[in-house]
Amino acid sequence: MLKSYHKFVDEIGTDEAGRGCLAGPVTAAAVLLPTDFCNETLNDSKLLSHKKRIYLKPLIEKESLSFGVAHIFPSEIDKINILNASIKAMHKAIDQLKDPPKYIIVDGNRFKPYHDTLYECIIKGDSKYMSIAAASVLAKTHRDAYMEKIHEEYPMYNWRKNKGYPTREHRNAILEYGTTKYHRFSFRLLPDQLSFDL
Repeated sequence: MLKSYHKFVDEIGTDEAGRGCLAGPVTAAAVLLPTDFCNETLNDSKLLSHKKRIYLKPLIEKESLSFGVAHIFPSEIDKINILNASIKAMHKAIDQLKDPPKYIIVDGNRFKPYHDTLYECIIKGDSKYMSIAAASVLAKTHRDAYMEKIHEEYPMYNWRKNKGYPTREHRNAILEYGTTKYHRFSFRLLPDQLSFDL
């Protein structure tokens, strides 16, 4: 995995988690790593076990020069759509950094300018560059923690396990119990052949 994309020392990486979920926020992180940072475990959070992500989270937060994490919640996702919400979450995460970045590398192929800062979108960047991989781990672990918290309020959806993703179990629970304030109503919560009318 490469340490950096550009020559700027304070290049930051950003990524999001939860874009395809039926419930809960979309969460983004932005991370500025020191130039000598190296970790053989770090990778795209989707390729890591839960145990490895939990191990990496405090390490990244301690060793990064600066980091930020931001949630955009379902009511806003429904208003501005998931793509715009994902980008807004990244911008809000970048807002939390100690200093404005000089360069931003973004996982994926879509972004909107952050003020006048130069940026580059990189397909599968979370498996290519350490700062994006670090952001993917923070976004995923912070979002998972949020979903585990709201699971206590609505345990019937088992968000502690499925984290709001469209599993069969989650959709069956929506069919049986209906929706909550944490669901995204702009998403297709149930397959076309199902309805809430029992």
